Amino acid sequence: MENLIAEQLIGQGFQEILNNSLTKEAYYETLSYYSKNKLVKVLNPLSNDLNVMRQCLLFGGLESISHNANRKNPNLKFFEFGNCYSMTSNGINPEKPLSSYHEESHLGLWITGNKVEGSWAHPNEETSVYELKGYVFGILSRLGVQMGAFVLSNGNNDIFSKSLLVSDRSGKIFMELGIIRKSTLIEFGIENDVYYADFNWGALMKNIRKNKVTFTDICKFPYVRRDLALLVDKAVEFKDIENVARSTEKKLLKKVELFDVYEGEHLEKGKKSYAVNFTLQDESKTMNDKTTDAIMQKIIKNLESKLG
Repeated sequence: MENLIAEQLIGQGFQEILNNSLTKEAYYETLSYYSKNKLVKVLNPLSNDLNVMRQCLLFGGLESISHNANRKNPNLKFFEFGNCYSMTSNGINPEKPLSSYHEESHLGLWITGNKVEGSWAHPNEETSVYELKGYVFGILSRLGVQMGAFVLSNGNNDIFSKSLLVSDRSGKIFMELGIIRKSTLIEFGIENDVYYADFNWGALMKNIRKNKVTFTDICKFPYVRRDLALLVDKAVEFKDIENVARSTEKKLLKKVELFDVYEGEHLEKGKKSYAVNFTLQDESKTMNDKTTDAIMQKIIKNLESKLG
């Protein structure tokens, strides 16, 4: 699976990097999510630059980005497979010393700089967190992940200024992507925004162990599309709407897409309008209006009750 996804990413213009598992303790000084208290320290470090085991892949990737940017190579797409290490904050249990340590396999993705540069046919265009989200969801799709089984939510990891979590309904985190906070980029001398995704690869592999990705005929039966204009509080985000819709109809709902957002003087204060498209398809027969309307009424009812 690693080779499969690596080939997919290379085909999309990424380059693989391999960084040292040893890193600086100083990177974790101000973080709460990756607490300094959970660092695995080296007993006899060669230097302060290599005195702890990494808790996440992020900082090695930022070192690689900084190294390239300083050599006039600022437009970058990197990925890395590697292990991350931590220990319980309670210290070492003398009876079971190894139980205090934790090792996980992760996949990291970084993109920064321009997506398009110096083209006669297209103006220069910067990379964005939405571009990264496309690569991330492409990986999940290739692994056979059914997005209806996962929940999207806001992350609280302080390496990001804003992030999105993909977890199961029990709260197990499989992936987080977002925008790296400016203060961290300044430490590395990086001027461009950096977008980073972190997969808990080991947990994801356990989750998809029974998945079978197969080739099937293109569905012979047409899909049905319905649009809803939703007036919601400003605090409501699209992921909330998608979560409600997917939990309402898990079998026939194929896509939920946001195609317009309106915030203006014609709406009451504290409100915004989302225009959302829902694609429904039954792979065994042609859907009729009665079935479609019944599903949409369920979705509308749940949106009203759960999101107001």
